[in-house]
Amino acid sequence: MNVSPLELRQQKFKSAMRGYDRGEVDALLTAVADDYEGAIRDADRLRDEVSRLEALLAEHRSEEKSLKNTLLSAQRLADELREKAEADAQRIVRDAEARADLILQKAQTRHEDLQREIDGLRARRRETETSVEAIINALKNTLDFVREQDQKEREDKIRLLRPRANESGTAITPAAPAATQPPADDLAAFKAQNG
Repeated sequence: MNVSPLELRQQKFKSAMRGYDRGEVDALLTAVADDYEGAIRDADRLRDEVSRLEALLAEHRSEEKSLKNTLLSAQRLADELREKAEADAQRIVRDAEARADLILQKAQTRHEDLQREIDGLRARRRETETSVEAIINALKNTLDFVREQDQKEREDKIRLLRPRANESGTAITPAAPAATQPPADDLAAFKAQNG
């Protein structure tokens, strides 16, 4: 039964014998109508407050959903960035390792080339040393030969200048010394070394 506060105030009861006191009943109806009217105002106010709170709750739920979506998007983006960074890091490491391997290979090849060059230079040095030693020996032999020839020439000159006497006491003039040549082997070696 829906009764408004105005209906409570305007409600009239029939008179009956031995009934209630009319003043008390009217006063009670007025008090009840006032309370009922306050309750209706409170209910309206509470309904408005509930509507406002429901709207606020809906707004908060919408914001929460938006925040969740934003967080999920941020998480996905962070995951993608992390995966991309890891992939980039792995690619950089692979490239660096490949470059390092290439550098090592080039260094190894260069080292081998230099070692071969060093070995070649050592062999040439040994050849040069052997050649120089042969030249020095040839020159030494030549010099020894020249000194011997000089010595022989001096001795021959001295013999030429001093006459010798034979057993009969007559002077013997020495024959002219034969021209001597340096040993053929030494000369050939000397010429071969000096071109």
